[in-house]
Order: sequence, then C-alpha cells, then structure tokens
Amino acid sequence: MAYLELKNVNKSFAGVGAVKDFSLDIEKGCLVAFLGPSGCGKTTTLRMIAGFEQLDSGSILLDGSDIVPVPPNRRDIGMVFQAYALFPNMTVRENIAFGLKMKKTLKADLDRRVDEVLEMVRLKDTEKRYPHQLSGGQQQRIALARALAVQPRILLLDEPLSALDAEVRVALRGEIRRIQSELAITTVYVTHDQEEALSISDKVVVMNKGNIEQVGTPEEIYRAPRTRFVATFIGTANQFPGQVVGQNTVISNNLELYTCDLSGFAAGQSVVVLVRPENIQVQAEKSQPEHANHIAGVIETITFHGAITRLGVNVNGARVVADITVANTDPVCLNQKIWLTFPVDACQVMAVDE
Repeated sequence: MAYLELKNVNKSFAGVGAVKDFSLDIEKGCLVAFLGPSGCGKTTTLRMIAGFEQLDSGSILLDGSDIVPVPPNRRDIGMVFQAYALFPNMTVRENIAFGLKMKKTLKADLDRRVDEVLEMVRLKDTEKRYPHQLSGGQQQRIALARALAVQPRILLLDEPLSALDAEVRVALRGEIRRIQSELAITTVYVTHDQEEALSISDKVVVMNKGNIEQVGTPEEIYRAPRTRFVATFIGTANQFPGQVVGQNTVISNNLELYTCDLSGFAAGQSVVVLVRPENIQVQAEKSQPEHANHIAGVIETITFHGAITRLGVNVNGARVVADITVANTDPVCLNQKIWLTFPVDACQVMAVDE
C-alpha cells in the first residue's frame, strides 16, 4: 500500500475544473515532483494535501487514514512556501523553534532539535540573526529547517526556489535532495522548472489543465513521453507533422522520414514525428548512412550553451534545432548548407490529436 494516496480528487473554482479526477500513489520516502505550466493545478493539488483547500470530491489517504476531515494543523505535514514566510520579528532560532513550541515540546528536546536542523541545513552560525539579515538562499534553508523541525510525516514544497537566482537555485536544490535523502522523508515538490524536476525527483508527475499527462521516473518522462504535450514540454523536441505512407515512412513538408514500425497507424493518418535535438548529427558533406534519415538545411542561428552549441536550421522553410559539441562536429557558420542525420529509432511518432 502506498504511503500517500490521492483517489479521484476533483477541485473547481467558479465552475472551472482546476484538478480533474486526480489519482496518484506515492511511496514512503520518495520525492515526487508535480511539474507543469502555470494554471495546471499542481499548487491546488498540493494545497489540498496540506488541507488549505477543500476537495469537491475524492479522498486523500496518509498511511491508510483519510486526512480530508483533519484540519491542516493536525495533519502532521510540513510545508515550505515560495515566499519563505519567516517571522520577521523572530531570530533564526526562534523561527525554527516556533512549531516545536506550538507542540509544547520540552525545552531540552526543543533546543536539541533546533540544533539538529541548523546543522542539517548548515546554518548554525546564523541562529541569532533575523530574516532580513540573511540572503534569499539562507532564508529558504531556514524555512526548510522550520518545516523539518517538527519531524512531519510529509514535506510539501511549493515552488521553493523560484524567487532565487540561477546559481543559488542549483546549489539549494542539491541541498534539498541531500536532506530529503538523509531523512527519507516523503516529499511532494511543486515546480514549473523542468530541469529542477528532472534533477531532483524519484518520480515526476506532469500535469496539464488539471489532468495528469504522465507519471514516471525522470528518464522515462524524458526518453519515452506518452503524449505530445509531455514530449514538447519536457526538453526540446523538433516536430515534423505529416502523413503515414508506409510501414515505416512519414511524408512531412516534402521530406520522406523513416521511422520505426508504424503498424499501429493507418495509411494516410495525420501524425507528428518528434526528434530530440541531441539525437541529430550535423555533417558538412552529404552521406547516406544506413537506417537513418538524412536531410539538407541551411544554418540560420548559432547559439552557445556551454557544453553544447544549438543550431537553428532552415529545412524547407521549417525550423529544425540540432545540438552539437565542438569535439564531435566540424566548425560551422551562418548560412552554411549542412546535412542533418538521425536514426529511425530517434523518431517518436504520435497521432496529431495526442
């Protein structure tokens, strides 16, 4: 039995469905990310778990017990908000101790627990400071320490890093993952940042318009998307719309694309072929490798991204993106004619209504 179970959960606002028939099982000790664009229902779902929003229908079970009737302050759930929500008139130590005082924890136990979580978030030297004397990253770590101090059964994080700059975000998400792993605490993490979700999670729940699009490991979500939305929302995917013309051929914009077996599609059916930029090789000279697609184009943009360089290539009036590395590709320049090569198994074919 799963530790946290959401069963057929529904929530509407002013007659508009925000979360629709949401069902999910979360195992104990897992870190699960709710990922999706703004307005997809991920924060509303989190708030229903916390008890800040009431369900229209459905149930939420924690360790086998229905927590829907239980008020938020009795659910034994820790929550970290985007805006930190620290008490400005309290020191760091007082902020962390607040929840323990509400639970009437003995002073010796309270002091010991505050010391433990300060060590855990590596901010022992800040205990006498006030929130305004800390950086944004330090404030968020203190907010995390406060949530963990009461030893909750579940930790909920609502866009906890979105207010921080890029370098601090990367460092702090690593800290969150380290602490979560050390404590083996069941965690639900809401974010719209795909890189953040893929790098930190055991399982990713991709949401769109109140629905679950796909649930899987980060690798499954990226390498085997089940819907067109997931394929294009997670990472970058080139899209070649066209029609099926054979067992393994799609015609798209006067291009003949070779794919894996298309027996699940009817001849003439409208489909889209999805190809990730990293699966495309760039060649200056034409060659015809076996079991691969080979199409001509002209370089329109060259964008440096550190380890890779992204090329925007005009192919029959359509833009195709290819990622190259200096070590594996000859030098290229703008307006250069090149050949793009990708194997048939790099092509994922989906019906256009997916």
